[in-house]
Amino acid sequence: VQLQASGGGLVQPGGSLRLSCAAPEDIFKTYTMGWYRQPPGKEREMVAITTSRYYTHYVDSVKGRFTISRDNAKSSVYLQMNSLKVEDTAVYYCKAEGLLEYWGQGTLVTVSS
Repeated sequence: VQLQASGGGLVQPGGSLRLSCAAPEDIFKTYTMGWYRQPPGKEREMVAITTSRYYTHYVDSVKGRFTISRDNAKSSVYLQMNSLKVEDTAVYYCKAEGLLEYWGQGTLVTVSS
């Protein structure tokens, strides 16, 4: 199963980026979808998740700045990132979690002036 993540790039502090991740329909409609990130030299951490019933949960450091959403028609999950900080720099990964786990390839987000 392949998850296709995209949308990373270089942005200045205070800027915005939107990450996208597409999943197979049969996975997307029942699985919890999430975004994780791994900053340079650090461990991977959960950023935000959204369940098939649209429950959402965020790590404290991004609350009020990031928004996770899912589009069932496109079998896609998004992460809108606003007010980006230097410490948000990381490789961001999409994950589908249910009976099994599936990871997308990472997309690099660099926040720098």
